[in-house]
Amino acid sequence: MRPLLPLVAAALVLMPSLAAAKLSPAERRIAAAVDAERERTVSLLERLVNQNSGSRNFAGVEAVGRMMRAELEPLGFDVRWVPMTEVGRAGHIVATHKGDGRGKRMLLIGHLDTVFEPDSPFQRFVRNGDKAEGPGSGDDKGGMVVIVAALRAMQAAGTLKNADLTVVLTGDEEDAGDPIAIARRDLVEAGKASDVALDFEGLAQQEGRDMGSIARRSAGSWEVRVTARTGHSSGIFSRSGGNGAIYELARILDAFRKELPEPNLTFNVGLVLGGATAGLDEAGIRGQATGKTNIIPAIAIAKGDIRTLSAEQEERVRAKMREIVARPLAGATSEIRFGDHVYPPMAPTPGNRALLDRLNAVNADLGLAPMEALDPLKRGAGDISFVAQYTSGLVGLGAASSGDHAPGETVDLASIPRQAKRAAILMTRLSQEKR
Repeated sequence: MRPLLPLVAAALVLMPSLAAAKLSPAERRIAAAVDAERERTVSLLERLVNQNSGSRNFAGVEAVGRMMRAELEPLGFDVRWVPMTEVGRAGHIVATHKGDGRGKRMLLIGHLDTVFEPDSPFQRFVRNGDKAEGPGSGDDKGGMVVIVAALRAMQAAGTLKNADLTVVLTGDEEDAGDPIAIARRDLVEAGKASDVALDFEGLAQQEGRDMGSIARRSAGSWEVRVTARTGHSSGIFSRSGGNGAIYELARILDAFRKELPEPNLTFNVGLVLGGATAGLDEAGIRGQATGKTNIIPAIAIAKGDIRTLSAEQEERVRAKMREIVARPLAGATSEIRFGDHVYPPMAPTPGNRALLDRLNAVNADLGLAPMEALDPLKRGAGDISFVAQYTSGLVGLGAASSGDHAPGETVDLASIPRQAKRAAILMTRLSQEKR
């Protein structure tokens, strides 16, 4: 074995170059361009993060939009700002790049806003080697810099000129405007006109491995309201007194817990009120109740969410919830209402799986490990779901991060060039495929 050791060592040294040899000359130029601009990319991320763009900070969201315009226009994109004042939000960036009209039409999705409003104490970008803390550093300003790095690398390699691309950066992904049909109108229109959708939210990782995401679950809401006969507590459970509103609501919630569970479904109860009186504020996130121990409660309210993997599952579960509510205890009347503000599901379609296969071909040629499909239970709802019924898509082409949506959100800077290479080479290859 000893004479073989130098040969094994030499082979290990050559492995990266052997992988690179599988790339075309243009793809090798893409990889080199991404690496050459690594510090430029980090500098852009720092500037984006240091500009607060909480969903309700309209001026801040617009400022980030202008920063992204300054990156996209020099690359040949026609960039327009779409105001969203009619839904109570700042607006979106929609940028189009016309190629040769032959290859796949690609939609790139990201978002300008973060969950951190101007009154948050967490406001600045702080770098520590290959990690950096900052509001939105991963979600989704890390994703936006991956888009820019990939597009700049394609331009440097000469592959951008033939690519038909639309970039939609929503300004309210973290807190969508209402009605959502208007808030997502431009995104849906872009999805209908595209062959492929690539979502640049965060890269999912599991036990240190990069994962591919081909599905996202829906996000919807429900509310149960119960009214019941009231009176002295000594009459509870009697023919005249009935069971009261709180017992009826407890029955419903317990039936949900026992009868609804199935794969890929979750349903949460986030708020409960009940008593002689009970009511919610206009936003539906705060409430007030009054009552006494010797009064049968006249009203009870519960609010929660529901997340499913397909439209068929959504309808089936809703029907079951309605059936449970429709069998009230004596003396009570119950009703359930489902919210209109719904993020639809993105089912794991064959087209999505085929896209992940294409991405894994890129991984193989870059010398990277294959990416397995992530369990959809581990991924929340997102904007790509609004176009999932119109086109195939991939999720998670942005940067890897941890602690999203909380002070201390941290981005893995080393993941950005890896993701940019994957995205740029994938887009280059898709631009060369017939529609």
